Amino acid sequence: MTDTQTRTPFEQVLLADGPGAMTGERYKESLRDGREVWLNGERIEDVTTHPAFKGTVDRLAELYDMQNSDELRDTMTYVDDETGIRISKSYLLPRTLDELKEKYANSHAWMRSTWGQLGRSPDYMANVVVGLYDFRDELEANRPGFGQNAVDYWKHCAYNDLALTHALGDPQIDRSKSVLDDPDQGLKIIEEREDGIVVRGAKQLATLAPLSNEVLSYLSASFAVREAEEYVLWFALPMNAPGLKILCREPLGDHQHGHAHPLARQYDEQDSMLFFDDVFIPWQRVFLMHDGPLALNGLRRITPWAGYSSHIRFEQRMKTYLGVASLAADAIGVSGFRNIQEQLGEITSVVEIARLLTLATEAQHKVTPGGLVAPVSSAAVGVYSANISSRVQEILRKIAASGLLMQPTQKDLENPELRPFLDKYMKGADGLGVEEKSRIFRLAWDLAGDGFGQRQELYEYLHRGDVARNLIGLYHRYDKSEIIGRIQELVSSPLPE
Repeated sequence: MTDTQTRTPFEQVLLADGPGAMTGERYKESLRDGREVWLNGERIEDVTTHPAFKGTVDRLAELYDMQNSDELRDTMTYVDDETGIRISKSYLLPRTLDELKEKYANSHAWMRSTWGQLGRSPDYMANVVVGLYDFRDELEANRPGFGQNAVDYWKHCAYNDLALTHALGDPQIDRSKSVLDDPDQGLKIIEEREDGIVVRGAKQLATLAPLSNEVLSYLSASFAVREAEEYVLWFALPMNAPGLKILCREPLGDHQHGHAHPLARQYDEQDSMLFFDDVFIPWQRVFLMHDGPLALNGLRRITPWAGYSSHIRFEQRMKTYLGVASLAADAIGVSGFRNIQEQLGEITSVVEIARLLTLATEAQHKVTPGGLVAPVSSAAVGVYSANISSRVQEILRKIAASGLLMQPTQKDLENPELRPFLDKYMKGADGLGVEEKSRIFRLAWDLAGDGFGQRQELYEYLHRGDVARNLIGLYHRYDKSEIIGRIQELVSSPLPE
């Protein structure tokens, strides 16, 4: 097997083999690569040991080990016919409906194990790379060699089972202006060389960036401005590329006062701003340049499998809400109330609709121009998820009520002077002890009250793109000709009395 740690990042992209399915220890070691990560004004030397990142790194490592377990190895990985390397099914190129169903089962294992809390799990971006591969012929037409770059990049990621982030959004400086008004509004090519290009600018919001191996940038929002072709660019880079700076937001799940944040501790996937300080990108890592319409078309073409993964995650996230809300209602003796049952039924309907929508995207699959079997893609599914999620969070807050705010810490529970009062006044209904009740409500607080829960909700609303734009695009793309034609025929003569 190839020891990827002995190679430079740019040499790795040319590898046609690798160690295959990631393990936990190999994942941790891959993050100790000299990347430039900044948090609260300080550069972080090792994200695998820093308190702000360690919990999530450890959980991701467990998930990578899970895919190598006897129980799930065949569900989550497969042996590549060409190389004999065992590869994550996140990178599987589905050429039949059965293989698409295998990808469904793999994504389901990822999302069930993470309670639907990892929006940027490695499974998501791996499926974007599958889409990049599928779009290879169109990329080749953009410039000779770019299509082969996409194929090589799929091999590089799949055979090494890399964790990726993506960098899509332009800096939020002045949305009323374009890059023609202010060049700092976008990431720009400042030099084309014989061996590659040099870029300058910034991208947001790169979720999981400090804990990823590579970044894939593939949305150029400035494509609408035809005079700004130097801003239209798709490329990939390792996170330790010289000149790439990763600025992290405030970590979530503060432990300093003893309050448990069980979900935030394991699933705060971090969101980052990426600064490209004259970063060199070799041609082997460039996939598209200077073609806004192609970039717009490509954005739709490369995302169906990632969207599929996201739908499965959403279903699991809603199911987690249902479980916690049900236990919270039981804990305080309100589950028999008619209004509470109605609210729990509303959450249940969301879970079921999410499940059925995911199955529908699979059932209405199609063969792409690139030869892969893809689930049907519709903005309607994403818009539904974005809009209904806040309602589910609101229901959990209403059911748990003030109990969300006041729960004892573990040290409170262990204090012999306090414990009699806690047992008497903070217990639950039907003999439920204070310890179990407090743990249920801590989960509810993580989901619906604290910074982690609010970040998750903001992510759910935004990560599929602007909801209004998606609705407008959905309306314009939907084939209304049949129904409009029937109605026009109906009104072409006097309506029956």
